[in-house]
Amino acid sequence: MDGAFAQGGLRIGMVAGFTGPVASLVRESAEGAKLYFDSVNAQGGIKGQNIELVTQDDKYDPATAVAEAKSLASQGVLALMLSRGIGPTEALLPVLKENRLPLIAPAVGDINLYEPAQPYVYLLRASYQREAQRAVRHLAGIGVKRISIVQVNDPFGNDASKGAIKGLDDMKLRAMSRLRFDRNKPELGPVMQAIAKAGIEALVMIGPGYAVVEGINALRAAGSTAHVATLSNNASADFVKSLGKDARGVIVTQLFPYERSTASPLVREALGLAKSAGRDELTPAQLEGFAAAKLVVEALRRAGKDVSRESLVKALDGARFDLGGLQVHYTDKDHSGLEFTDVSIVGPDGKFWR
Repeated sequence: MDGAFAQGGLRIGMVAGFTGPVASLVRESAEGAKLYFDSVNAQGGIKGQNIELVTQDDKYDPATAVAEAKSLASQGVLALMLSRGIGPTEALLPVLKENRLPLIAPAVGDINLYEPAQPYVYLLRASYQREAQRAVRHLAGIGVKRISIVQVNDPFGNDASKGAIKGLDDMKLRAMSRLRFDRNKPELGPVMQAIAKAGIEALVMIGPGYAVVEGINALRAAGSTAHVATLSNNASADFVKSLGKDARGVIVTQLFPYERSTASPLVREALGLAKSAGRDELTPAQLEGFAAAKLVVEALRRAGKDVSRESLVKALDGARFDLGGLQVHYTDKDHSGLEFTDVSIVGPDGKFWR
């Protein structure tokens, strides 16, 4: 079924790892999306129809992601949003094509989704490579020269590390070492001891949160005070909590404006709605979910009287969207979204500071 539901609802699906290694980020992004959808529904929805976010747990597994996406497609969801992880997201591509189902704002920065443009994928965040470049540029900007890359040995790590290397090239530097670890068995203790002995000034650590936590704890236990930068996949409250006393000073790349900056119209709106809902603050992942929901809503508003998957795709292609100071423009050959990147540093209070 392709179109609006008979019961008058606009259903948007979210297939992501609500359990597994990225669960905290997935939950936070879903909370941010629901915050905006709820506010739109409270004002009458879209053309009198409420938006419903239907979530399914893919357990961060590609095969499960495919099965859950097919199930939602058969139920007539208008679009998917906020998938997470290269494997699960790339596994969805045939399902999207078969069902002419748009995927909006996946929380993935894999370069294969950017070049060439995937016809049913509308990206919002910058690529992994771009944010890794930003991390290196920050480190070089504070005078660091002896930089090593420690990456998970999988498509995510391989992709992002290319950006780190490009960033080093741009700054006329080279990696002192490029070390890889297994996602399932990081075993980073010996690696960090060697890095401490080598006098490395900074690490770019690319990997899942649990592995990066293990690595940072081992680095500090080895006596190293090297700067550590990691990517936005670790911009969650749970990541900081897991680091304990070693969280302070960790650099984390960010792909949206500072979640406490009222100078940003997007953040100002999100914080206002959060406070109305009884929340005092937002996390970076919640802000990403909020921005993604704004994009979905703007596309729904432009999709015509009888919203369908086809009309939603037409509304996205060739359109310009203002998400609150963030401008997004898609064409039929470019679905890459934003180029915004920044860095934050975990402060003594366990919050992300910029």
